[in-house]
Amino acid sequence: MNSELPLIKPNWPAPWRVQALSTTREGGVSEAPWDSLNLGAHVGDDPARVAFNRQRLVEATGIDADRIGWLDQVHGTDIVSLPLSGVPRADASFTRRPGQACVIMTADCLPVLFCDVSGTRVGAAHAGWRSLCGGVLESLVSEMTVAPSELMAWLGPAIGPTKFEVGAEVRAAFLHHDPEAALAFSVAGARPGHFMADIYTLARQRLAACGVRRVYGGGYCTVSDPQRFFSYRRDGQTGRMASLIWLSAND
Repeated sequence: MNSELPLIKPNWPAPWRVQALSTTREGGVSEAPWDSLNLGAHVGDDPARVAFNRQRLVEATGIDADRIGWLDQVHGTDIVSLPLSGVPRADASFTRRPGQACVIMTADCLPVLFCDVSGTRVGAAHAGWRSLCGGVLESLVSEMTVAPSELMAWLGPAIGPTKFEVGAEVRAAFLHHDPEAALAFSVAGARPGHFMADIYTLARQRLAACGVRRVYGGGYCTVSDPQRFFSYRRDGQTGRMASLIWLSAND
């Protein structure tokens, strides 16, 4: 991969043919409020600037532009197998095809990247609280058709636990699924009737419950780091970062 773009590389023991990264907001040509490496074509940015930024991603990764599997993300739980033509409406994807990238765009929601320990398949999920609560991670693990114990996951940049204030209904929805989710919520720093949520802990709980024990990453906060990360909660109108995973086409 070309390293000219500022990129975040997962620190995990993935097989050598598994390639993965998250972009930051740095290194592109978009102007404020999308400055600068906005990869989202749906947020009001100049389409020509988005196209240029996406081409920079192609050059940085060496992946063919038509093999980057953009999704129309809707905070749901639908999963697609790539490659597919067009831009499918889904919040997670997986593939066994070398050179095909699974991609998730975020600006506070949690991107979760998956691979199996043998390096035969990869996947990516958009785990905002609605998708996470609805079971997007469990659905993707099931669709990847390998024993969960053979999977590993990496948690990319997302809103941190001291910035993610939610209403009581969000907490109740997670606790309805699993009372242990209470461990991921705190009243410290929250307004009355609200809670601070730790989306990383919630994701780890869901993954552990479905048998995925090898979980890495976490510890970022997109809201607290405006130099590196876009944040919808912080800025409202803003750009989108991308988290990608693919199998190397080279044997």
